[in-house]
Amino acid sequence: MKMKIQMSFFELPPETHIALRDSLLSHIQSLKDLSPIIVTQLALAIADLALQMASWKGCVHTLIEKYSNDVSSMTFLIEILTVLPEEVHSRSLRIGANRRTEIIEDLAYYSSTVVTLLMTCVEKSGSNEKMLIKVFRCLGSWFNLGVLDSNFMANNQLLMVLFQVLQRHETSTNLHEAASDCVCSALYAIENVDTHMPLALQLFQGVLTLETAYHMAVAREDLDKVLNYCRIFTELCETFLETTVRSPGQGMGDLRTLELLLICAGHPQYEVVEISFNFWYRLGENLYKTNDPALHGIFRPYIQRLLHGLARHCQLDPDHEGIPEDTDDFGEFRMRVSDLVKDVIFLVGSMECFSQLYSTLKEGNPPWEVTEAVLFIMAAIAKSVDPENNPTLTEVLEQVVLLPETVHIAVRYTSIELVGEMSEVVDRNPRFLDPVLNYLMKGLREKTLASVAAKAIHNICSVCRDHMAQHFQGLLDIARALDSFALTTEAAVGLLKGTALVLARLPLEKIAECLSDLCAVQVMALKKLLSQDPRNGKAADPTVWLDRLAVIFRHTNPIVENGQTHPCQKVIQEIWPVLSETLNTHQADNRIVERCCRCLRFAVRCVGKGSASLLQPLVTQMVSVYQVYPHSCFLYLGSILVDEYGMEEGCRQGLLDMLQALCMPTFQLLEQTNGLRNHPDTVDDLFRLATRFVQRSPVTLLSSGIVVHIIQCAIAATTLDHRDANCSVMKFVRDLIHTGVSNDHEDDFELRKQLIGQAMGQHGQQLVTQLMHTCCFCLPPYTLPDVAEVLWEIMVFDRPTFCRWLENALKGLPKETSGGAVTVTHKQLTDFHKQVTSLAPVMYWAVRTTRCSALRS
Repeated sequence: MKMKIQMSFFELPPETHIALRDSLLSHIQSLKDLSPIIVTQLALAIADLALQMASWKGCVHTLIEKYSNDVSSMTFLIEILTVLPEEVHSRSLRIGANRRTEIIEDLAYYSSTVVTLLMTCVEKSGSNEKMLIKVFRCLGSWFNLGVLDSNFMANNQLLMVLFQVLQRHETSTNLHEAASDCVCSALYAIENVDTHMPLALQLFQGVLTLETAYHMAVAREDLDKVLNYCRIFTELCETFLETTVRSPGQGMGDLRTLELLLICAGHPQYEVVEISFNFWYRLGENLYKTNDPALHGIFRPYIQRLLHGLARHCQLDPDHEGIPEDTDDFGEFRMRVSDLVKDVIFLVGSMECFSQLYSTLKEGNPPWEVTEAVLFIMAAIAKSVDPENNPTLTEVLEQVVLLPETVHIAVRYTSIELVGEMSEVVDRNPRFLDPVLNYLMKGLREKTLASVAAKAIHNICSVCRDHMAQHFQGLLDIARALDSFALTTEAAVGLLKGTALVLARLPLEKIAECLSDLCAVQVMALKKLLSQDPRNGKAADPTVWLDRLAVIFRHTNPIVENGQTHPCQKVIQEIWPVLSETLNTHQADNRIVERCCRCLRFAVRCVGKGSASLLQPLVTQMVSVYQVYPHSCFLYLGSILVDEYGMEEGCRQGLLDMLQALCMPTFQLLEQTNGLRNHPDTVDDLFRLATRFVQRSPVTLLSSGIVVHIIQCAIAATTLDHRDANCSVMKFVRDLIHTGVSNDHEDDFELRKQLIGQAMGQHGQQLVTQLMHTCCFCLPPYTLPDVAEVLWEIMVFDRPTFCRWLENALKGLPKETSGGAVTVTHKQLTDFHKQVTSLAPVMYWAVRTTRCSALRS
C-alpha cells in the first residue's frame, strides 16, 4: 500500500482520495497492536497520502484532534507524526516545490501543538521507556525538518527531560541512543546560531552538563553511551564552529567544547575519537582560510594535544605480529588519522612537529609499538616539511636506512613508508640515493615488505628521475624479475611506472632499445599465452601483462622535438601484432577487451601521430569485432584516434567511416527496451567519440548523414540520470552548438554556422522541450549546471528562436498534480522565462545554475 501511494498515486481519481484516507486510518487503528513494522508501513502510507493529497488541509491538526484523547491510539499517532516530517523531502515523492513549501508552512504552524502533545505523553506515561523512545524519535524528526520555534523550544520542559535522561547512568542503551539522536538533531537544526539564540544557549549549557555523565560511562565501561556522548559533543562543536573561531573563549565560543572532544580523544578505544574527525577537518579548513597567526596560536595547543592522542591511538598491540594491516578497521582508522594530520599540521608547524617526534625516538628508548606509531605520524607529515637545507630530515633519513633487520617487522615496514615519503629529501641530497636504494632492495626481497618497498622505489623514481637515470639498468633487472618478488598487482604496476618515468629521461638514442627490453617480458608472456592450445580449456588471462604494458606506454613520455622520429614508435609497431592477436583471441570477453583497448590507447597517446601506420589495421579490427561484440571501450578508443588524427585531412573520411560503422550496432543496442539505462557506458563512450569529432573536425561530422541520428540519440539520452553518461551527452550537445557560435577565425566558420542552423531548425524545439522535462522529472540537481550550459549555447546561437522554444516548452509542463496541488503558477513560469532569456553573458556565469525551484518535481 505504501509503495502504491508513493509511486502510483496519480492513477487514483480525485474523488477516491478521502475514502482511501479514511480506510487507512481505520486500518492502522485496528492493527495498532500487531507488529510495529506493519504500523510503521501504514503510518508511512498515511504520511505519503497526506503530502500528495492537497485537499487534506491541516492533516496534523485533524490527526491530533481525532486520536490524542485515546491513550490506546497514541502509539500509532506518534508514529505518523514521526514519519510525516521525514517524508517531506523524500525523493520517492514527486510533489513539487510549491506543494513542499505549502506542507512545511503547515507543519511549522502546528509544530507547537505536536511538541505539547509529546510533553503530555511524557507526563502521562511516566517512566515508560518505549513511549519515551517514541517521543524522542518524533521530536528529532521535527527538529530535522527545521520547523520548530526556537523560542518555544528553549523554554519547553521536553528539553529538560532529554538532558535528564542523558545525565542518568541507569538509562537503558536504547533510550540513551534515542535521546542522543534527538539532541544531535536539535544541534544540527540550529547551525545558524544567530537566528536561534535562545535555543542555542539552552542546548549549549545542557551539553556542557554531560561531562560528568561521560566520565561515569567510561568508569562503567559502557562503550555505547561513551560513543553517544562523543557524538553529542562533536555535534556541539560543529554547530558552534564559526562562533568558536570568531570569538574563542567568549560566550558560546567557550573553548570547553574543544576540551570535551579532547577528553573523548583520551578514551582507549579509537572508535571514540574517530567520531570527531570531521569537526577537526572543518576547524583546520576554517583556520587555514582566516590565516590569522594570533588565532592560530589560540588553537595550536589543542591541535598539539590532539596529535599526541592520535599518535597513541595509532599504536599497534605490543603482541602484534607481522606488518600493519591496511584493510581492516584499525588500518582504515590509521589512514584517516594520516589524512587528518596532513590537514591540521599547519597549525602546529610541520618542521616543529617532525622534530619533536624524532626527538622522542632519539632521546628515549621507547617500545617498538611506540616507535612504529611515531614513524607512521612522521610519514604522514614528511612531504609538508621543507626539504631545503634541513639537517633534521637528512639525519632522520640517515638513521632510518641504518635500522637493523632485527627490529620488529612492523617498524621496518613503516620506516620504508617513511623513506618513500622523503623522496624529495633524497632528490636534494643525491648522496643518500645509493644507501636508500640498498635499504629498499633489502625490503623488496622479503615477502612481507616487498610491496611497501616497491611503492617507496616508485616514489623515489617519480621524484628523482634525473638522479635515477644512472640506476636504470638496476630497475630493468627488477622489472625482468618482477614475478620473483612477492608483490601485489598494484605494487608491481607501480614499479613499472617508476621505471618508465626514469626511462623517459634517458638520451633519445637509448630509449628505443631500453623500452624494447622493458616490454619484452610482457610481450613474451602474451605470446606464450597465445601459443597455448585453446582445446586444453579456457585460455589463460592476459590482463596482468596488458596492464603492465599499458602503464609502461602511459608513462614513457620523452621530450621529442619537431621533425624527430619518436623513439617509441618502432617498439610499438613491433608489439602491435601481439596485441592484435590477443584482442582477436579474447574478443568475446569484455574485461580483457577493455584491457587491450586501454593498452592500445596509451600506445597511441605515447607516440601520437607516430602511430599512423597502425591506424588502418586497428580501425578495421575494431569495427570488425564491434559488429559481433559491441564493447563500449571500442568507442572510447575511437575517440582517442579522432583526437590524434581528426585534424589530418587525409584521415578524416576514414575516421568518419569508422564512426558510422560503430554507430549502427550502437543504435541497435540503445534502441532496445531500457537500452539507454542498461548501457550507460556505451552512451558515455559514444558521445565522447562524437564530441571528439565536433572538436577536431566539426564540418566532417555536420555534413554527414549520421549526425541526425546522433542528435536524436542525444535528445533521448538527456533523460539518463547516470552521472558520466549524462555529462558526456550534455558536453556533446553544448560543443556541437558552440561550433556555430565561436568565430575562431577558421575559414569554415560560416559553413559551420549554416550547418548548425539547419540542425537546430530540425531539432531545436524538441531539444529544449526535452531538456526542460528532464530538469523537472528525471535529473538529479548536480546535473543541472550542464543543462544550463546547453541552454545558454542555444540562446547565444539564436536568442529570438530560443525564447519561443522555451515558452512552448514551459507551456507544456503540468500545472497541477493528480492530488490537486499546484506545481507551478503562471507567474513562476513567466518569471523563469524572463530570468533565463534576459541573461547577459557576464551575468550568466554567476547565475548559470539558477532554476525555477517550482519546476522541480
